[in-house]
Amino acid sequence: MKRLVINLDRSPDRLARVTAEFARIGVPFERVQAIDARDRPDLDQLPQNVGYRNRLPLTDGEIACLLSHRACWTAIAQGDARYGAIFEDDIVFAAKAGALLRDSDWIPADAEVVKLESYFCKTVIRRKRIDIGHGFSTSKLDAGHIGTAGYIISRQTALDLIKATEEIGIAVDDLVFNPEFSVLRGETIYQLVPALCAQDQFLGDRALQLPSLLREKRDIQCAAGTGKRRKTAIAKLKAEARRIGKRIVDFCRLKQRMVIPFTYPSQSSAGS
Repeated sequence: MKRLVINLDRSPDRLARVTAEFARIGVPFERVQAIDARDRPDLDQLPQNVGYRNRLPLTDGEIACLLSHRACWTAIAQGDARYGAIFEDDIVFAAKAGALLRDSDWIPADAEVVKLESYFCKTVIRRKRIDIGHGFSTSKLDAGHIGTAGYIISRQTALDLIKATEEIGIAVDDLVFNPEFSVLRGETIYQLVPALCAQDQFLGDRALQLPSLLREKRDIQCAAGTGKRRKTAIAKLKAEARRIGKRIVDFCRLKQRMVIPFTYPSQSSAGS
């Protein structure tokens, strides 16, 4: 399967770092030139069909990110392989990531999307897991788990996403991994456990401190909006009751709420 990495022309440092990551796990990749919002002053003026209450319009950076992923979907849709893997250029791989990225034989037959990363927030997966070897398993994803720094999609799903983004309105991670907005509700989405990769920004002391290229403008836009109101005591009790109720329902339906783990590779780790 294709292994595609999205990278801006003005970020050679990121390209060098992600090239070293792929070399470490012994797997080649293809670079996809990212759409640069700095070179596209027209992005802010593109018509947006948000279609959801209380949704902020996408920033130019978010539109550029969506179009960059769309370029990857197009490359996968035009290829012959059933699956393709897409990565952003700030990912860090687990030690044995290469074993899974060399082929697609391990992907469940009904999978249309496999999320490879952890965003280190709680999500819900099925308790039933499929052991795929090398210390990894897959489980169906039953809740939102945002982030598109590392995922695999089928060729058919790439075609579906291209069609769904003929009109701009939803950020790429919501489009693929947020059930509230995703166009893939009828698809089968799996989560890799533990995660195959994670973004550098989440790795604490081991991070290279690569800055987010999307966060700044969104933070400004959110700050300009109305602040959240404080919850009353009754509202807090109701929220806690709903949380406990969801956990009971998840348990009865053989679901598990968890943070997807990721093991940072040691300095001596080698791809295998």
